[in-house]
Amino acid sequence: MEKKIKSLMMCCAALLLFAITSCTDDESFTSSSENRLTFSSDTIRMDTVFSRVPTPAKTMWVYNNSGDGLRCTNVRLQNGNQSGLRVNVDGIYLGSEVGYQTSNVEIRDKDSLRVFIELTSPEMGYDDPQLLQDKLLFTLESGVVQEVPLEAFSWDAELIRDMVISRDTIFEGNKPRVIYGEMKINEGATLTLAPGTQLYFHGDAGMEVSGTLRSLGTAEENVVLRGDRLDYMFDYLPYDLVSGRWKGLVFREPSYDNILQYTDLHSANDGIVCDSADISRPKLTLQSSTIHNSQGYGLYATHCHIEAYNSQITNALRDCLCFYGGEALLIHCTVAQYYPFDSMRGYALRFQAAKDLPMVLLCANSIVTGYAEDVILGGQENDDDEIDYQFVNSILRSPEVDDKERFVNIMWEDPKDTTEVWGEKHFMLVDLQRQHYDFHLAADSKAKDYGSADYALPLDRDGSSRDDKPDAGCFEVIEPKS
Repeated sequence: MEKKIKSLMMCCAALLLFAITSCTDDESFTSSSENRLTFSSDTIRMDTVFSRVPTPAKTMWVYNNSGDGLRCTNVRLQNGNQSGLRVNVDGIYLGSEVGYQTSNVEIRDKDSLRVFIELTSPEMGYDDPQLLQDKLLFTLESGVVQEVPLEAFSWDAELIRDMVISRDTIFEGNKPRVIYGEMKINEGATLTLAPGTQLYFHGDAGMEVSGTLRSLGTAEENVVLRGDRLDYMFDYLPYDLVSGRWKGLVFREPSYDNILQYTDLHSANDGIVCDSADISRPKLTLQSSTIHNSQGYGLYATHCHIEAYNSQITNALRDCLCFYGGEALLIHCTVAQYYPFDSMRGYALRFQAAKDLPMVLLCANSIVTGYAEDVILGGQENDDDEIDYQFVNSILRSPEVDDKERFVNIMWEDPKDTTEVWGEKHFMLVDLQRQHYDFHLAADSKAKDYGSADYALPLDRDGSSRDDKPDAGCFEVIEPKS
């Protein structure tokens, strides 16, 4: 019996020793300078950010694959609070109360910790984006210091919240403006956007116009209306290429004589909505402008007088252009429906007459195309509704219509022909996967020289001269100089 007890005690001692040894191995830490941390990113880059505007959080992983546990005697921001960076290391915020650092951070072998980085940069005092730099320093027990550079370009911007414009106002183009909430232009007031003006709208922001908007860009300095996210949704996809980033423009009933000239409006919900108005006065004139990538309509107008010259209206979940009564004039326009996010996308062009809402449309020297076999819908709600329309020297993706008075010198795209006249073959780039589009004409596009001289405009969307055989659409093919 005594021998059995001694044997049992020896077994227990051996098991205890094994357990202690195993625990010691798992918990072992080294101060050897040969053992290092590794990081999921060598450098954290936050692209371009607006000063005084908090950024979304970036994350980084810190790994220990060295074979032994490692202790960081210190993890700190090199420049403290000078850069506006905020860092959280494994749940510990490196704020002023801890001197922008933390101590005795342990990372066991094959373990990791997560770091969160945000930035609200101070004003830099320059018109152009300025490089902002700092470093996150990891000091190991061995004395080795490992660093991860933190970089961003900070751009000074004017922040505007719920602005109401009640008198004539001019926005110069010297620095970007970030818009929060609704910007309203009261009846009787005019807002003029000078060349180069850039308005960046937050997700809840838009512009409501009861007065007049005059967006007067130039070929060299377009006015830009877009969302305020400057970062990326995915590595290949910036938020600027994602639709629905802001509310868009609404022109209310009292608003007339609005002009968008050399203006780039993109990635809104509804790009432009025009309320019913007196059609004897122009509601909106688009001149060499772009409305692209709308989550709703590109341009929706109810009983308005709308004119569009040399303009690109492309990619909308609903219709790129929708006219419900009124008068519409489209000269040298590119209207293309390649909205990528939903197969139930609307038409490139819809126009309709209804009771007490007659419809008049002229479309000349234009391209109306898209993915569907038919991207044009026009008609009447009732047989006696007044409608008058004509297409001249244009390329239309729609089944051919035998009406020589309403369709004059039309090239009808054949959906079965995917080589020569399929819609996207007109253009330089239609990349559905990466959301990249370039609606300049390809050199071999059949839109080349297809316009009528009777409706030709001297300059195209880019401000380039048209030749005596104008191309259909808003862009002229520019032949290389020999």
